[in-house]
Amino acid sequence: MSSFGSIELRELLLSRIKDVADYPKAGVVFKDITPLLADAEAFGALTDALVDLCVRHRVTKVVGLEARGFILGAPVAVRANVGFVPVRKAGKLPGATLGQAYELEYGTAEIEIHADALTPGDRVLVIDDVLATGGTAEASLQLVRRAGGEVAGLAVLLELGFLNGRERLAAELKDAPLEALIRI
Repeated sequence: MSSFGSIELRELLLSRIKDVADYPKAGVVFKDITPLLADAEAFGALTDALVDLCVRHRVTKVVGLEARGFILGAPVAVRANVGFVPVRKAGKLPGATLGQAYELEYGTAEIEIHADALTPGDRVLVIDDVLATGGTAEASLQLVRRAGGEVAGLAVLLELGFLNGRERLAAELKDAPLEALIRI
């Protein structure tokens, strides 16, 4: 398949993403990626594109954000021959963790990573399915650094540009790239 961000790749992936009107509430158009995941060609092409990013940025660990970041990130880590680290909602990981709270439109939430999941020198690619307002991604970048890792980049399948998540993340990303296959 073509390189990350190519027109052919974007068209293939977009053709497998289903719009669901009024989900989870009226006025929202939910981007359902489950048809993409069910299509071996599209899921494989997405995985290959993300593996290419791992190689390009000399990644040693992939961090996947709960829950769809797990689905996208785990096969990338396997194919890139690097470790996979889940970032979960607070209270879901056993043992010692580091937590990071962040603001939502309607309150706060917290995510966690195992305290020993990353070591100094780890170059980390954070993977998630959608970048919306950027709150979860921002908290995950903070967690990666607190856990001793270096942020090599943030990669998402779909960026909802009208929600300005990229702008929110600019300071936290520092010099690391934000790679979005599809931007709406």
